[in-house]
Amino acid sequence: MKIRKQLHIVSTGRQSDNVLIEIMKDIHPYITALHIREKSKSAKELVSLIMKLAQAGVPLSKVIVNDRVDVAVCCQTRGVQLGFQSLDLAFVRPAFSELTIGCSVHSMEEARYAERHGADLLLYGHIFHTQSKPDKEPKGLEQLKKIIGQTTMPVIAIGGIRPLQVSDVMAAGASGIAVMSGVLEAPSPLQSVIEYRNYLEVWDEQYI
Repeated sequence: MKIRKQLHIVSTGRQSDNVLIEIMKDIHPYITALHIREKSKSAKELVSLIMKLAQAGVPLSKVIVNDRVDVAVCCQTRGVQLGFQSLDLAFVRPAFSELTIGCSVHSMEEARYAERHGADLLLYGHIFHTQSKPDKEPKGLEQLKKIIGQTTMPVIAIGGIRPLQVSDVMAAGASGIAVMSGVLEAPSPLQSVIEYRNYLEVWDEQYI
């Protein structure tokens, strides 16, 4: 049985708490997960933001905290997303067996390490050219296919994905997509997230 494709939204770190909360109040019904990726915030500030999101009606079951295992555990969010500067997955997984753990990976070696040590999902990219990484070459669809072909974990593709490219990313075998500015900094975040969701649902209707 195939699983419906996922839509993850990743915070940009460029918006105030109030702006992010107002956007999320509108768009959370259309998304699978919200990644709180706010590198400049302290643990206390992250907790404050997450509690405000919850008060605004955003389910904590959709919130994934970037890097901060302590915040994810204390706030009882859906899980944590680990990057190359985070605590090593090999230490986190045994200590928090019930926590959903995602890993951001950029190579086959990193993907294999994440699978070997018990990650629940991979975030892989960047797939296409993106303004957030203007000097780095994108991985492209062929590399995405190779990663997906050699892991049993769900792979969420990220990086410069526009609505019209969703079908190509899904055809590569991705379990879903992650979007940052394409939704959060769009003229209408609600209209944008619905557009992404519609493209994913078209794929689901055809292939599930």
